[in-house]
Amino acid sequence: MCGIVGLHLREPSLYPRLGELLTGMLGEMVDRGPDSAGMAIYGDPTWSPAGHSSVSVLGAGSDAVFLADSLTESVGAAVTVLEAEPTTVIHAAVPTDVLLAAVRETLPAAVIIGFGEDVTVLKGMGNPLELARGFGLPSASGWQGVAHTRMATESAVTAAGSHPFAVGPDQCLVHNGSFSNHLTMKRELESGGVVFDSENDTEVGARFVAKQLSEGVDLEKALRLLGERFDGFYTLLVSTSDSFAVVRDPIACKPAIVAETDQYVAMASEYRALAGLPGIDQAHIFEPEPEEVYVWHR
Repeated sequence: MCGIVGLHLREPSLYPRLGELLTGMLGEMVDRGPDSAGMAIYGDPTWSPAGHSSVSVLGAGSDAVFLADSLTESVGAAVTVLEAEPTTVIHAAVPTDVLLAAVRETLPAAVIIGFGEDVTVLKGMGNPLELARGFGLPSASGWQGVAHTRMATESAVTAAGSHPFAVGPDQCLVHNGSFSNHLTMKRELESGGVVFDSENDTEVGARFVAKQLSEGVDLEKALRLLGERFDGFYTLLVSTSDSFAVVRDPIACKPAIVAETDQYVAMASEYRALAGLPGIDQAHIFEPEPEEVYVWHR
């Protein structure tokens, strides 16, 4: 079933409340996906400090001091390691590709679940609301956040298999539904050199979108191309540093609702996740139309 929530803030005075608001939204979706959860936060000064690149990983090991020292030597700049069990967040004032390469070399068995200059991705198994509180999400700030509660259908319940799938720089994708031809699309992408971390059908969609963006396609067109190539039932929320996008399958099988005000754009699988947002009684509320791509920019 799965539950999606996302919040794109237009009003800077709300930035300090991003984590608080997103946690409240996520809490309303727990029964849609109680086995695991993940979230992506854009612009938090602790997890993604200005002028730094961040990499989120699973399976980094327990010695944060040793890891920080090793990576500092590797990149030639001070590296900070933050523990948000089972996720480890690593950041340094170096280009993203430099930090990413060093993390891959130092932690070859770890799974990279997010990277970029603005985004931090956190994943885990168990009750989504408990995970969010354990990560410290309620106190996070920033301009944009996405979260997902998972009810696994296409692959095993693991932290790596939870959403979002963040496989491009400052990009993430969350998904309610299933892609019926994902194995065909996966083989096609693999033939072009794309490497996968899981058996999850959502990762195939995320890799497809990331490939389009890396080739210069804009987000709206990338999602239109996905709709042309992927079969199945889905609602997708895709975010980048400057964009927030929603799209549904041709018959809009999976639920979605959007609330838009001068202060924010919010999306969720059900209205109850939006009901506690400030000014919701004045919001323009609507269900996204089938196949139409909705994109909001920062």
